Amino acid sequence: MKPVSAQEAVAMIPDRATIMVGGFMGIGTPERLLDELVRQKKDALTLISNDGAVPGRGVGKLFDAGLVSTMIACHVGLNPKVQEQMTAKKIAVDLVPQGTLLERIRAGGHGLGGVLMPTGIGTAVEDGKPQVQLDGKNFLLETALRSDFALIHAFQADHLGNLSYALTTRKFNPVMAMAANTVIVTAEHIVPAGVIAPDHVATPAPHVDYLIVNR
Repeated sequence: MKPVSAQEAVAMIPDRATIMVGGFMGIGTPERLLDELVRQKKDALTLISNDGAVPGRGVGKLFDAGLVSTMIACHVGLNPKVQEQMTAKKIAVDLVPQGTLLERIRAGGHGLGGVLMPTGIGTAVEDGKPQVQLDGKNFLLETALRSDFALIHAFQADHLGNLSYALTTRKFNPVMAMAANTVIVTAEHIVPAGVIAPDHVATPAPHVDYLIVNR
């Protein structure tokens, strides 16, 4: 794990990169990294996140700046900017059931090709997807998701890169930290190694590539 500034970290992200961004409606989202993505005008990004947040907050900042070309998410209902860009066909949006999205990311982090999910059978979600029948029940074969970069926010990080999360911010951040080629982390508190109890470490240090220094 290497400590870097937000500017240095985002400079490594090219245009047209695929990024996962942790958080839920802007809670548990690495705001400093998103601000820097906007400042550096990283363009044509493929964004994998739980949602579109709201204008001016979380990943909503990326839509405010028009930096997203494709989004894979659970819902966009609270961000009119995403809806407008989707309706105008300025961005492609793949809406995925929340549990399915989480499991696809988890599969990517564990080296699996995909997962079998019952959610979506008999709906538009099943269009174009292989189906598998087990014990008389139909399942959709949902492919794994990985990304070039994961932008993660933790409550605590130690100097080795071990991470712990607070409450619901643990929802997507830990699985995304396992499913990206490069993991960049911001944290509320950076503490000496050993301060985070071993059973409170949700993301072990080997998964973390860069930690944004607090200044």
